[in-house]
Amino acid sequence: MVESQVKQLCKETKESLKQVISYTETFLNHHSLKDLEKNGETELEQFYSGYLSDLRHLLVFSEVEYEKLGIALRRPEFNLKRSEKILYNVYHRCVNNFFYPKHESYAEDGRYAYTGQDAICFRKKPDKDAKELTLKLSSIFENMRESLAYYENDYVTQKRLQGESV
Repeated sequence: MVESQVKQLCKETKESLKQVISYTETFLNHHSLKDLEKNGETELEQFYSGYLSDLRHLLVFSEVEYEKLGIALRRPEFNLKRSEKILYNVYHRCVNNFFYPKHESYAEDGRYAYTGQDAICFRKKPDKDAKELTLKLSSIFENMRESLAYYENDYVTQKRLQGESV
């Protein structure tokens, strides 16, 4: 990719991550396992425990990559290779961790993507705030996934052809 395109993509991705961090921090600061799991059901407690764990991991990954993008954009000379590596990491650490959470509290159902319905399906019926957060994040990560799709496959192929590890 051309340097100016990568730099612009870094700026857009940084802004998207800033939104993700803001929404996720606000949610985690105002909700605890006790707040979400109100009626003492063991299954709901496990559901929310996994959901919150996945959110905390997503927040950490997003913060780390946000900082790396900030550093890359502040450098006097833009380092194309380093920035592409960061975008690759954003795709694999943030976007993939959102759409494929470890505890599988929700999953993306691609069949709904073309119908205008929400593509996120929850394993258990979530709290209204948890559902709203997940759908907000889904929208942001869907846009990031589309703009960073190059880094899913072509970037890795390019690096392997050059004999470099990813």
